[in-house]
Amino acid sequence: MTTQDIILAQTTLGKHRDAVAMANSLIEARLCACVQIAGPVTSVYRWQGRVETAEEYVVSGKTTARRWPAVCERIKQLHPYDVPEIIAVPLNAVSEHYAQWLTTQCE
Repeated sequence: MTTQDIILAQTTLGKHRDAVAMANSLIEARLCACVQIAGPVTSVYRWQGRVETAEEYVVSGKTTARRWPAVCERIKQLHPYDVPEIIAVPLNAVSEHYAQWLTTQCE
C-alpha cells in the first residue's frame, strides 16, 4: 500500500437527507471506509448559461484507488443532479496505521 493508493472521493448534494443516504450507501457497500458530510456550504456555478447559487452538502469519502470506479458508479446511481460533481484527490500523506485500517474497510 502506497499513499497513492488512498484517495478522497467527493460529491455535493442539495439535501442533507440525500447526503446521509449517499454516505450510508458508500459505507454499507464497503466502497469507502469513512464518509464525512460538511455543510451547508454555498456553491456558485454556471448552469445552462446562468450563474446559479445553491446551498449544498459536501460528501467526502476516504477510499482506495482500486475502489474508485465503483464509488463513481454508485454516486452516479444515487445522485439526483443531471451532472453531479464526482471528483477524487489522491492523498499524498497518510499514516500507515490509518491506511491499513482504511484498506481493510474497503475490501
